[in-house]
Amino acid sequence: MTTLNDPIRNRYEFVYLFDVELGNPNGDPDAGNMPRIDYQTNHGLVTDVCLKRKVRNFVELVREDAAAENGQGLEIYVREKAVLNRAHERAYQALSIESTPKKLPKEEEKARELTRWMCRNFYDIRTFGAVMATEVNCGQVRGPVQLAFAKSVDPIRFQEISITRMAVTNEKDLASERTMGRKAVVPYALYRAEGFVSAPLAERTGFSELDLDLLWKALINMWDHDRSAARGKMCARRLIVFRHDGRLGNAPAHLLFDAVKVRASSSAPAICWTDYAVSVDEAAIPPGVSMRSLL
Repeated sequence: MTTLNDPIRNRYEFVYLFDVELGNPNGDPDAGNMPRIDYQTNHGLVTDVCLKRKVRNFVELVREDAAAENGQGLEIYVREKAVLNRAHERAYQALSIESTPKKLPKEEEKARELTRWMCRNFYDIRTFGAVMATEVNCGQVRGPVQLAFAKSVDPIRFQEISITRMAVTNEKDLASERTMGRKAVVPYALYRAEGFVSAPLAERTGFSELDLDLLWKALINMWDHDRSAARGKMCARRLIVFRHDGRLGNAPAHLLFDAVKVRASSSAPAICWTDYAVSVDEAAIPPGVSMRSLL
């Protein structure tokens, strides 16, 4: 008999739609923090790393809000100002294993137990995997959940806006009375991300049905807890999930993704969510795969 804490036994794929209005969903540090774009097509991009960061931030909020006993296993490994070796040292101490710089224990079972301890305690390791082969070595693990770059449905046009600040940073700038700055915004864009959840890899990390449910909640709610001057109006619009009957899957992922069509409803430039039509060709979904919309 399986429980919600057991590793998932089904493969999943999902299509995730989110949009931005007068904001910058993912600045490119190599381009003066301008919105990321594909320079061949001018489609906007949001990296997988950016999306995973939002998921991690939401899970941290869930953990803080949960009772102590329910928050176990929801720590975040990659977080702001985290010293990763300190987390690794905790694993060695908890298991009473002596560490050797840069090396795993010679006994294979001890090495595996260190990695399992990290997976049990850190949600993002259990979900996305991690390379923990640092000075204090806890091995590495591939995560069952992977995300591709999000890409805007249409090419984007962004603009730079000049801004002023009444205060100054240094005494020498007092005479100038104010300082100038610039920010780049996308007037409107709808982004599409595609993701994958592997049951065999979930068995290795312990990624469970409860973890999967928390992932869906994070994708739906994470923008509501990520407001900033650059991301004032971002929100999740659709989350379409494909569930395979088997652990290895019943159809290639690209066939499922192709069944989800997102098109502008008119020839005029799309300026809001209602200017798009989203449809799923259910006849194209092969046997052994079920589809549901969580948003």
